[in-house]
Amino acid sequence: MADKLSLPLLLPNPPLSKPFFSQDFQPHHHHQPPPLTPIFNDIPKPISPIISKPKKRIGKHNDPNKGRPWSAHLSPQGQQVFKTLTSPNFNHTQIENNLVSLLNSHDKDSELDSKMLSLDVLGLIQGLAHYKKVDLALIVFDWVKKHYKDSGKVLRGSVVAVIISILGKEGRVSVASSLFRGLRKDGFVIDVYGYTSLISAYANNGRFREAVSVFKEMEEEGCQPTKITYNVILNVYGKMGMPWSKIESVFDSMKSLGVSPDLYTYNTLISCCKRGSLHEEANRIFEEMKLAGFMPDYVTYNTLLDVYAKSRKPDEAMDVLREMEGNGFSPSVVTYNSLISCYAKVGLFDEAMKLKVKMLEKGIKPDVFTYTTLFSGFEKAGKDESAMRVFDEMISSGCRPNICTFNALIKMHGNRGRFLEMMQVVEDIQKCGCVPDIVTWNTLLAVFGQNGMDGEVSSVFKEMKRAGFIPERDTFNTLISAYSRCGSLDQAMNVYKSMLEAKISPDLSTYNAVLAALARGGLWEQSEKILEEMKNGRCKPNECTYSSLLHAYANGKQIEKMRALGEKIYSYEIEPHVVLLKTLVLVNSKTDLLEETKRAFLEMKKRGFSHDINTLNAMVSIYGRRQMSMEANEIISFMKESGFSPNLTTYNSLMYMYSRSSDFPKSEEILRDILSKGLKPDVISYNTVIYGYCRNGKVKEASRLLNEMRKSGVIPDVITYNTFVASYAADELFKEAIDVIKYMIKQGCKPNESTYNSIVDWYCKFHHRDDAVFFVNNLREVDPRVSKDEISRLSARVAETS
Repeated sequence: MADKLSLPLLLPNPPLSKPFFSQDFQPHHHHQPPPLTPIFNDIPKPISPIISKPKKRIGKHNDPNKGRPWSAHLSPQGQQVFKTLTSPNFNHTQIENNLVSLLNSHDKDSELDSKMLSLDVLGLIQGLAHYKKVDLALIVFDWVKKHYKDSGKVLRGSVVAVIISILGKEGRVSVASSLFRGLRKDGFVIDVYGYTSLISAYANNGRFREAVSVFKEMEEEGCQPTKITYNVILNVYGKMGMPWSKIESVFDSMKSLGVSPDLYTYNTLISCCKRGSLHEEANRIFEEMKLAGFMPDYVTYNTLLDVYAKSRKPDEAMDVLREMEGNGFSPSVVTYNSLISCYAKVGLFDEAMKLKVKMLEKGIKPDVFTYTTLFSGFEKAGKDESAMRVFDEMISSGCRPNICTFNALIKMHGNRGRFLEMMQVVEDIQKCGCVPDIVTWNTLLAVFGQNGMDGEVSSVFKEMKRAGFIPERDTFNTLISAYSRCGSLDQAMNVYKSMLEAKISPDLSTYNAVLAALARGGLWEQSEKILEEMKNGRCKPNECTYSSLLHAYANGKQIEKMRALGEKIYSYEIEPHVVLLKTLVLVNSKTDLLEETKRAFLEMKKRGFSHDINTLNAMVSIYGRRQMSMEANEIISFMKESGFSPNLTTYNSLMYMYSRSSDFPKSEEILRDILSKGLKPDVISYNTVIYGYCRNGKVKEASRLLNEMRKSGVIPDVITYNTFVASYAADELFKEAIDVIKYMIKQGCKPNESTYNSIVDWYCKFHHRDDAVFFVNNLREVDPRVSKDEISRLSARVAETS
């Protein structure tokens, strides 16, 4: 299968967009910029995603400009022009005369007057932008550029930086880019502040690749970045999910050039650790920050705590909370939401609920994110009743659901196969005044993918694009996972190629999605190669990475490799994360390793990790396959006592156990119980009950189930028909068995080796060798599409059993 993959498994370097500037333009030399001047202090600074402490507002008593900073830049003539331009009765035809009068008020040959004129232009642009007259500000800038003979002296770096920053805030980044390019083409020297403003404009509008391109162009031209530039680009790298090695390289370059980091820099670096759950790196930066003499602030603590929460490190997160409170910082709802999320992710729901109570005791009211986090945690663990209690409490407390809540509801119904209820939630979104977001679409893609509905995955993706949503990294990651869950590995790899063509860099989630796709195909060798590539600087592997590797070994029947990796987890060579211990339960159960499954299950309890519906189902499954009914029912009792809602997988495992026992009718009783609970049985459910009846010679009851199955909309598969074929053949009812084969072919179900083996083997067991030979020689009358190879294989099988 590996040879058929349409994508090289060693992932290429993340693609970089072409340089933003024209290649045939000869760049100007840039000198080291001077320290910040009073002029530049008024330039809007790059906006950070990290919230800083609010600054005190300058009141009327100590602000001579009365909250209008541009006034300090304007000369008396400039103030008069500004008053005219902002007048309600202003006519655009008056621009020329006003600007000419402003130029004439300054001596064109005086260096001092050029600086004064530059201040006037700066003040006019800032003031016009304040009054939402950005187009007029652009006209002023362009007019000065065209009509002042030495406009380069007037349109200094600060003026250029301000106009680009203003355009960026307005979301008019393409206009800012064109202005920037035009100035460079006309020979203007763009200083570090102009570059930084354009980088910030791109960054604040989510155009990260272009921001990086401008940063690299700036470095190539010898224009040294300032602290602000580095802070912006570090934030951009974090948002892009760049490998930590690249982020660290920028930080090291910053320090080697003598640009000292500030508290904002360190906070940004810690924030960069969130996406990859880089808790060790975050802690190292935190300690370096303190050694550099910076005291952590409110942002620092909340950001570090969030990193630990995303890394599923509740103990470390609580340590941060204690240090935070010890240094006089009171936790907020944001702090508690991160902690609650952390405990919910590792299944410690009692602790998560206690934190909610503690919030209330401190006078902090839980918000929509608090409730949605708890709801999602309970849903993921399979505790539907607890999830709905949280939802009901949220509504009764007067907290309105937001789009995140609706997305969680969509996921819950979709994961349970309740598609009508899921689509009802989609309709309710607009009724409640919410708007579907990219996560809504990604959730629908994930749900349909998880249920193997590849047609629906493709339809949702088309609808998403038709609705105007542009696929981004998370969408591509979701599609890779969705198609691989549908068994379409080639399609998953094609999605990955499309992602690269869209110039979107892979991140940790991408690598893990690709690994999960390979794991489903049992492609363990390719999985090992990707893991090595990640270790070599691409991305730091996490618990999901090793979880996929375990699945790859299990699906590839590499039991010894699976055991060896398990020992590394038990011995702490790889951290025994709750996700990895859960995975060990699942893969050991899947490969029918009873003692190894029990060991992983008990190890979770030993380490204080809570079980979820998947690990409990794994135990029911392996006990059921081994007819250990007492142990299986003990797990069922534990599930119910612990508030877990048994799902279809649970019931299918129980039906399997009973269908292979003397108490086989009980499997149908469980089927009826499923239907009474509103769950929809699948083909596995019906096949299991049918097998129980056929195995015990109750073909009439099995036929009744087959009719019911078809009426309910569940399509019989080759296993369904093979069960009947084997049952008839075992009773020497070969005509009926052959009729079943003809019927299944008519229904569009292709027989497989097991279908024909049943006929041949039972003929031979009953010493009807001649009948077996006749059946094989005349098989084309039954199945006109049967291959010559299949006929040859069956002939050899008859000969072997003689």
